[in-house]
Amino acid sequence: MSSHDADRHTPTALIIGASRGLGHAMAAAFLDRGWNVIGTVRNTTARTPLHDLADRSDGRVSVEHLDINEPAQSAALRERLAPRELDVLFVNAGTTNNEQTPIGAVPTADFVEVMVTNALSPMRVIETLEDLVSPTGLIGAMSSGQGSITNNATGMREVYRGSKAALNMFLRSFAARQAQQAGSKRAFVLMAPGWIRTALGGPDAPFTIDEAVPQVVDVLLSRLGTPGLAYLDRWGRTVPW
Repeated sequence: MSSHDADRHTPTALIIGASRGLGHAMAAAFLDRGWNVIGTVRNTTARTPLHDLADRSDGRVSVEHLDINEPAQSAALRERLAPRELDVLFVNAGTTNNEQTPIGAVPTADFVEVMVTNALSPMRVIETLEDLVSPTGLIGAMSSGQGSITNNATGMREVYRGSKAALNMFLRSFAARQAQQAGSKRAFVLMAPGWIRTALGGPDAPFTIDEAVPQVVDVLLSRLGTPGLAYLDRWGRTVPW
């Protein structure tokens, strides 16, 4: 092996929520681009598509366990990963309730579940793991175009919309705090991938995972080295707050 090869840095992405769907496809897309990938799964016993990807990866994909709604598990994950430096930390988390229920009729338990899973828990994970991310790396989260207050012209899916708008605000606050640190060069991305055929998006969505996710990853990679926060769709266009 030449000294050039020995010194070459292979970047690492940590995808939180990569067992299936968008997260698994993101892990595969980063792997295809020559990255090492760490992906998390919530279930400790079930085999997932991420495990299959890891088996085919020649050691470049590893699987970790994390339920993002259990803060102690985030701290334990940080301890396990502590020797490593991450170039990308991306939190892919999402749940929803009955999309036809107007906000005044939403049961409190449903409201809490969606808000905690979609807004609070992703930020807890980011706050816990951010010091593992390179000073020139990227921290991102899976938002939604439905988190845009400006673009909400139809209503409905109101708890989901509110949870993603809350996530946007929380990451904006986090990025503002980070920007106050001397020499801060990290990129931050809130990603609105569009309506995609997943378990959450449903069968009527116009785009497949294979069509959408490579664009998502390309946008993330394009933001590396660009400090500050951007709220973008998968074509790299700015989404209005």
